[in-house]
Amino acid sequence: MGQPACPVPKPERGVLAVDHVSASRAAAGRLVAAWGRHDVRLRPVSKDRLSEAQRRGVRELLRIAPVVDELGARFQRADQQIALVGGSVRDALLGRLGTDLDFTTSARPEQVERLLVGWADATWDIGREFGTIGARKGDWRIEITTFRAEAYDPDSRKPRVTYGDTLEGDLGRRDFTVNALAVALPGREFVDPFGGLTDLAAGVLRTPATPEESFTDDPLRMMRAARFASQLGFAVAPEVVDAIRAMADRITIVSAERVRDELVKLILGDHPRAGLELVVSTGLADHILPELPALRLEVDEHHRHKDVYEHSLTVLEQAIALENRIGDGGPDFITRFAALIHDIGKPRTRRFEGGGRVTFHHHEAVGAKLTAKRMRALRFGSDQVDAVSRLVELHLRFHGYGGGEWTDSAVRRYVRDAGPLLDRLHVLTRADCTTRNRRKAEALQRTYDHLEERIARLAEEEELGKIRPDLDGNEIMEILAIGPGPVVGRAWKHLLEVRLDQGPLDKDAVRAELLRWWKELPESHQ
Repeated sequence: MGQPACPVPKPERGVLAVDHVSASRAAAGRLVAAWGRHDVRLRPVSKDRLSEAQRRGVRELLRIAPVVDELGARFQRADQQIALVGGSVRDALLGRLGTDLDFTTSARPEQVERLLVGWADATWDIGREFGTIGARKGDWRIEITTFRAEAYDPDSRKPRVTYGDTLEGDLGRRDFTVNALAVALPGREFVDPFGGLTDLAAGVLRTPATPEESFTDDPLRMMRAARFASQLGFAVAPEVVDAIRAMADRITIVSAERVRDELVKLILGDHPRAGLELVVSTGLADHILPELPALRLEVDEHHRHKDVYEHSLTVLEQAIALENRIGDGGPDFITRFAALIHDIGKPRTRRFEGGGRVTFHHHEAVGAKLTAKRMRALRFGSDQVDAVSRLVELHLRFHGYGGGEWTDSAVRRYVRDAGPLLDRLHVLTRADCTTRNRRKAEALQRTYDHLEERIARLAEEEELGKIRPDLDGNEIMEILAIGPGPVVGRAWKHLLEVRLDQGPLDKDAVRAELLRWWKELPESHQ
């Protein structure tokens, strides 16, 4: 293995023996002491940061002790090895372990299934071809995977899986050192042959093997580096960045679905800018989302001191800050992705006008089409495609509001066109203001406050979210004395426009308007 370029030194390989953990404070203290004696040559990682990771790990291991101890004992009696592994150990050390637990074992899948009988509340076959069996025990969701090694054939989209023989061998084939950690059961030995604990304390992403070997085995790991940079806020080691840059085109052999899933996790992370900047700067984005790096050369007509790429990242960050306005306030992929790519139509629509002026007429319409095309290529579902492309199409609509000159009819149409995306459109529109002119920014926010107040007032008066014509299809047919057919739909749409223009009307007024429309309709259309 070559010498890493990142300045944080890697420790010698070793297995750290940990005292048996009980629920007592004394046992927890012994565990911290045992971990603290491990010689990991901390420079320049502070001992305080390493010790805090150890303390978090102790708390989490105490919390999950009942389930891991029982599972470990069952496998030990069958003369099989099993260990808590990977992201579960990493998240325990970060103090963010949830209810999903990952294990690796020497047992083959059919043996794992037999060992879970009578213990697990339920079991299922997640991916037998990958050696993985799933189970549920109380509130815990468990995945147990046989020791394995996997690699891509040069021209294959699917990994070739072979079973391994040792825990250290299994850890050596994992993507990053912070995920190449294990707690062997039932003795609770902390296994860290590649210095993952030190890298975790330093906030660095490295690969157990050379990056070139790792990315040759599975090119998706290049996307996972960006994803973990976003989720964990970790820096990516320079040699890893260099390898991604050199091997970026290899991502094309990975299925669109797997790339999509990593992209979604990246976007939903706490630090998506870091992940996105990595995929753009290394050339990965040229293969998975080429519309994003294309924005770097474009000048935003409202913000000539920034390119559109930088503007888009800022809009994403500002949209994230406003997410508490949407649903449960948690990370929302639809809004975040729309914020990121809302201006992707600008390169196609850029025109240079007289006096050095640059225009991007109709970039929202062009961008909506590009959005749908790219998301379909990444195998997103139709609901997500429709929602994101609709937000891109509508993101400029507010700028016609001016100083509040819209009629109530225009406000109703704004709400009607946004439909269930209205709250997301509010967030996107507010986030799209990145001007450094404080007075202008405050004026735009006040104007949008005014629009939202009008929407709220009209919603209270008219139930805007349920706008329908004042007559339904059956009433239309009865009044016009006609049967079902296309003309009923046209009449319904006409009455909807009347409803949007004039607000709620009484039945007599609506009937009169319908009859007037019918009288003026050419016979050939009746």
